[in-house]
Order: sequence, then C-alpha cells, then structure tokens
Amino acid sequence: MRRLTDSWQLADLTIPNRVVLAPLAGIGNWFVRLQAQRYGAGLTVSEMVSSHAVHYGNEKTCTELLRIHPDERTTGPRGPVSIQLFGQDPDVMRSAARTVADAGADIIDLNMGCPVPKVMKTGAGAALIKDPDTAVAVAAAAHEGSGLPVTVKLRSAVKKGEADGFELARRLVDEAGVAAICFHPRSAQVHHKGEPDLELAKALVQELPVPVILSGGMNEPAWIVDAFEFTGAEAIMLARGGLGNPWLFARLLEQYEGEPSRDEILDELDWVLDRAVEHLGPDRAGRYLRKFYPWYVDRLGEGKALQEALQATATVEEARAVLAPLRPAATMA
Repeated sequence: MRRLTDSWQLADLTIPNRVVLAPLAGIGNWFVRLQAQRYGAGLTVSEMVSSHAVHYGNEKTCTELLRIHPDERTTGPRGPVSIQLFGQDPDVMRSAARTVADAGADIIDLNMGCPVPKVMKTGAGAALIKDPDTAVAVAAAAHEGSGLPVTVKLRSAVKKGEADGFELARRLVDEAGVAAICFHPRSAQVHHKGEPDLELAKALVQELPVPVILSGGMNEPAWIVDAFEFTGAEAIMLARGGLGNPWLFARLLEQYEGEPSRDEILDELDWVLDRAVEHLGPDRAGRYLRKFYPWYVDRLGEGKALQEALQATATVEEARAVLAPLRPAATMA
C-alpha cells in the first residue's frame, strides 16, 4: 500500500514524499515555502506569478516573486521548488518560462484553475478550460522556453455540473507533454464551496499516464488520507488547510502528533515575523503580515481583541509588543 511518506517520480525528479504545498495566491513566497519544507513538504509551489510581468521585466515580480532563498536548497533534505505562472499568450509564456528556469526553478506549474474574475477576464486561469487549444499551446510553450517539467493546476470545469477540465487534462498530457496534473475537482463557479468530486478525480487518475496530484478540501488529516487512498492520486496538495498550520504537513508525514502548544504557535509566528523582515524589510513587513495574523490568532484560541490589536500595528516591533503578554512571565532567579 502506498503511503504519504513514500517518494515518487515527477518526470526525472524524485519527490521525497507525497505531501505538496499548493500555490497560494499573494501568499506563497519563499519563506512560506520554506516553512512547509521545514515541516516536511516534499514539493512546494510558489504563489501565482504573471507571465506578462515576468516577460516585461517588472522589478517587483522578478526580484521578489521569483526569489528562491538559499535555505530552500541547503537546510536539510529539500524537495524541488516549482514556480507557478499564469497567462494566455504562448509567446509571452515561452519567454517567462525561460526567465523562471534561469531563476533556479526545478518545475514550472501553470495555473488553469484560478476562478478570480480579474484573472479569467484576461483569458487566463480557469478561462483556459473553455479555450483548450490555447491552453495546450501555452503549456507546450512553457516547456519549450524552460526545458523544465511542466505541470498544470486546473479545476474540473468552469461551471458546476460540467467536466471540461477532465477533457483538457487529457489533451495537456497527450499534446503538450505535461508531466503531471494537479486536479481540484470543484468548478471555478463554486470556488471553495461544496465537496470535491472525488469520483471524478479517481477517474482522472485511472485515465492519465502521468501523476495526478489531488487538491481541494485538504483540511483534516483523516479526510486527506481517505481521499488519497480512494482516488489513487500520486500525491495530495495542501492549500488553505496549511495556513498558520504547518503542523498539518508533519502530521500527515507521521512526524507529529496532536496539536501544537501555545509556545509552539508563538515560536512559529516569531519565525514568520523574522522571515518577513528578511524578505521585505521592517516597514513593508509590518503591513504585509496583517494577512498572516488571523491564522495564528485563531489557532491560539484568542478572540477579537488580539486580532484587532495586531491589525492596528504598523511595524513588526509593534506586533511583537502585542504578542509579548501571551508568553508566560520569565521565572525570577
């Protein structure tokens, strides 16, 4: 019987286990990937990056979003790093993919599942499910430009009750040589609501000659293991279930039991604060971290007052001052 702790092959790459960090839009920078790696993730994927921004040399995109930190490579047994691109122009994608390969990525992942209207209206994200010829051309161009294995993350369909994504997955593998499919068996229309269609995912696993990574609804360890076993997927991908909860990776990999203590949660949040400062500098980090605080406050079991206090902070030092009273007072000598 396959286990989540087993290694597997993606093209010519050996992935050390079957637990993957999803591309988290606006979140999945290098230190979020590194956090997942610290807790065992065998493969990590970057946040969604615009192929047009890369192609035209946008400074923030190329210096921040494409950054792969040395610690992602050197601290302990690390798996590959994948950079996710989105876009609908094959020529632009070919150029962007070349830049991503030069930045040090091991894999290029293409987003063909984002349901956000501002992405879909450009013809990218989940809109490509309805434009399969372009989707295949974009995927082929990404491989041509980079020479790297290309994976595609897509949903089952644009509209509820359809299965266009299933058909597109076949073409991406057969015609574009895609190395793996990450399948989220919900339609773009429902976003993250409703139960993932595991029967459809199982059918796709049986249909394709390449690995299928299962995404969607990955929050509870028991459900995740059951879904992995039922579908026969090669791996599972944690997205929102891992936000503020890197212990979920370790639990699935049989490296951690139970729930983290208050001190463990606060220590981890300290680590996040330090890495955000390293990434963005103290001023920008203070603002950027406001999106991170709710995940840790919820896990600490604290209420609205702490949340509001953290959201009112402008700097990392102010946030540390708000968090300090949560620590037990130091024992007097």
